[in-house]
Amino acid sequence: MESFLNYLASLPDVYKVLWLALCLSIASIAEVLIPLVHSNYDRWKHLRTNLAFLFTTILINALFSLILVNLLATMASYELGLFYLIDLPVWIELILALLILDLLAQYTIHYLLHNVRWLWRFHQVHHSDTHVNATTGTRHHPVDYFARESFTLVTVVLLGAPMGIYMFYRLLTVVCTYFTHSNIALPAKADRLLSYIIVTPNAHKFHHHYKMPWTNRNYGNIFSIWDRIFRTFVYDNVNKIQYGVDTMDEKRSDSITYQLTEPFKSR
Repeated sequence: MESFLNYLASLPDVYKVLWLALCLSIASIAEVLIPLVHSNYDRWKHLRTNLAFLFTTILINALFSLILVNLLATMASYELGLFYLIDLPVWIELILALLILDLLAQYTIHYLLHNVRWLWRFHQVHHSDTHVNATTGTRHHPVDYFARESFTLVTVVLLGAPMGIYMFYRLLTVVCTYFTHSNIALPAKADRLLSYIIVTPNAHKFHHHYKMPWTNRNYGNIFSIWDRIFRTFVYDNVNKIQYGVDTMDEKRSDSITYQLTEPFKSR
């Protein structure tokens, strides 16, 4: 386990990009083979818009990763952080890190993005996608993603988690993000059964329903347990779902300029 995490700690950047491309490609192929929703729209325009946001998320992630590398090196020198205070086997540290990161750097910030008005103005760009598929997973306004990365950085620093554990978390979130946003139809019973532990495609689709209360449910990214514990979990008939958000113009869902500037406009 330690050797594997050490390998991840020094993973070349090109491998990280290849992992992202591989996960997105597999999800996209699955969408063709077992689609959940059949709809006609300008797929290239939709793809262009979401890939533009993917580009900004990669840049922001690269900045925070650079900061984190130096912070973790400093913390290791002084043995600062929760994992330096308690002596646990590596595999337990990994599980704890995944649970805590999913709670704080995913569920908590996601809850705030919905319930703090000025944050919601930026997060609604993610919800404005009227044709949710795998590429929607990385459709985040730069301000939205900056807030997310800030929570991740603080959580990793508080834990004093090694770089290898952080990278494992990162690679896993890529899988989960594309999986949960994918326009795929899993067997209904399998999806519902899995949703007791992890976030499934159907479970996350309710979060992308265009109006309340479903929009403010199912905040989790990896585990569904936090939504169940805090009573924000919902599961219903996916045929009732209508994508988009009623606070933005759905006709300009794929307008990059509109999506980038609309959150800054006063209302």
